Amino acid sequence: MTARSIEGENPLYLSQAKIYIGSTAIGPDITPAWLAPAANEMSIKAKILRGSALIWEAETSLGALNRTLEDLVNYVFRCQDFPHGLILSTGTGIVPPMDIALAAGDIVEINVAGVGTLSNTVEVIPER
Repeated sequence: MTARSIEGENPLYLSQAKIYIGSTAIGPDITPAWLAPAANEMSIKAKILRGSALIWEAETSLGALNRTLEDLVNYVFRCQDFPHGLILSTGTGIVPPMDIALAAGDIVEINVAGVGTLSNTVEVIPER
């Protein structure tokens, strides 16, 4: 998830806009690369539910990435060792229009074909 309020201040803040409590959700299961389908077979569907209403949805595929998964993995291992593995987060390639903003209670679902569905309810965390 990207915080548009942070990114909107300056495009150079993109990395900060992706690092906040609740920005990166994984689980409850992880599919190892050797059990996952090929990238071109993994469609990604995202949707936002508000109450019983579907307020937005979109779809893409990992096959639409500008680089192959193999290239990304080779690149990340060039200067780092991950003896226990790693989770490579590519993003979804799906961006809701600017008039869509999450609200407390919304449910965000992301389904990757052959991997599973991640479903999270949006919560507001008080500022510290």
